[in-house]
Amino acid sequence: MNFEIQLPLFQGPFDLLLFFIERDELDIHDIPISKITKDFLEYLEHLERLNLEVASEFILVASTLMRVKAKMLVPRPEKNEEGVEIDPRKELVERLMEYKRYKSVIQELGSMEEQQLQKERRGNVALELKKLSETNNVESELQDIDLYKLLKVFEKVVVRFKDEQNKPIHEVVQYPYTISQQKEALLDKVNLWKEVSFEELIAENCDKIAVIFNFLSILELLQLNLIVIKIGLGYNNFWISKPEVEV
Repeated sequence: MNFEIQLPLFQGPFDLLLFFIERDELDIHDIPISKITKDFLEYLEHLERLNLEVASEFILVASTLMRVKAKMLVPRPEKNEEGVEIDPRKELVERLMEYKRYKSVIQELGSMEEQQLQKERRGNVALELKKLSETNNVESELQDIDLYKLLKVFEKVVVRFKDEQNKPIHEVVQYPYTISQQKEALLDKVNLWKEVSFEELIAENCDKIAVIFNFLSILELLQLNLIVIKIGLGYNNFWISKPEVEV
């Protein structure tokens, strides 16, 4: 049985982490690092099983999650200069919050762009009519016409007309012959006359296409062992007859 596995597409590792946080309704400021690391690694292993290339940024974030997880397991937590315990998740949370802010802005800008593209610009009707009247002023164009321009236009029209008349015409003509018809006609002649000369066969119809069809018919009948040929007198001549029946 065939089955398909559809994976959601993520733009980056932080997009995947936000997906896990929103899916499980986790507090972004108090991330259960063990669970989210497990989900992240399972997703990467799933990509590898499907022979999908895992980007280096995903591997980097995976190693960061494992490092944070290892720090949280150490019994001696790190402290700053003031003696306050440093949360290993702090840097990761800050980067996630920053990515979340940028992502929300990008989504908002994308929706604004989509709305703007659906709008039609309102033009200045009076200005557009004025431009059209300036470009298509027939009276001004007629005033600039002289005999030389008229002759040039007439010359172009004549040349175009001649080119149209001299265009090659491709006509497809269907041949009035078929291989099956020529085979039947040839067998009828062999049955009637016992032997048929190739010269006589050509003399009946000297059309080049007819000669080709007759020759192809002879080759097919030879292949089917329905006729035999015997070399006759003269060049390019042979006799066509029925094969001898063995007693």
